[in-house]
Amino acid sequence: MTTDTLAGPGAGTGATRTPGAAPAPGSALAVEAAALDRSLEAILMVADEPQSLLHLGTALRRPLSDVRRSIARLVADFDGTAGTVRRGFELREVAGGWRIYVRPEYDTAVADFVLTQNPSKLSQAALETLAVIAYKQPISRGAVASIRAVNVDSVVRTLVGRGLITEVFTDSETGAINYGTTDLLLTQLGINSLDELPYLSPLLADGANGFEDSP
Repeated sequence: MTTDTLAGPGAGTGATRTPGAAPAPGSALAVEAAALDRSLEAILMVADEPQSLLHLGTALRRPLSDVRRSIARLVADFDGTAGTVRRGFELREVAGGWRIYVRPEYDTAVADFVLTQNPSKLSQAALETLAVIAYKQPISRGAVASIRAVNVDSVVRTLVGRGLITEVFTDSETGAINYGTTDLLLTQLGINSLDELPYLSPLLADGANGFEDSP
């Protein structure tokens, strides 16, 4: 079993413990660990985007090993695997960092609350454009317009304004700006990378039964 040598009291005697395991109750290490856990919990409760271990460690001036163990303890605490009651939220790793999310079983209750407080949401046109960019990126507005068969200039501006897509590069020959999705989209979808997007092929007709002629 892999163990980490502890810095601080006991280090000189070769004290070790399993990563993520809580120190002995009542010890100085336990008090210090609890303080770190609560500090990280407070930061993650107000963070509006995933926080990397490095960022968290820098903010609290603590070694990455300590932060990593603390995150493991918080995950166990929130999940109820540490003898606690399972919370209505969970600590999830997405987009290269950690963020607190509502558990899926409470999505409906939270969605109803949010929609009554802030009914603003993306239009169908924006969602379709976002899907094209997510699957075909990097892609220009012209290419997206070709796929959707409509002008997408205003929709692309909306998505850029929402922070869901960004300019990736400008084609040196045509001058067309190519767009790609941002980490914010990963955060909103609750995934760690674009590789986790569902495959489209199962949703597409394969032509086995023929295709209807367009009117």
